[in-house]
Amino acid sequence: MEYHVNLMWDTEASVWLATSEDIPGLALEGGSFDALLERVRYAAPELLELNGCEKAATLVFSTSDRRERAVS
Repeated sequence: MEYHVNLMWDTEASVWLATSEDIPGLALEGGSFDALLERVRYAAPELLELNGCEKAATLVFSTSDRRERAVS
């Protein structure tokens, strides 16, 4: 089974955010991209189990987005 996670940079809070339409309840934040990925690696399987998804090989795909205003 494949699950998709969106990773976005929140400029105002200066943190990375993780959300997913495929994994109910997934809403995490981290001070760095790598720290957030590590949190997702642990939280995603636990949330899937809590939501009653069958235990099978699980692939989690991450898509990241960071936008910043260019100063001229």
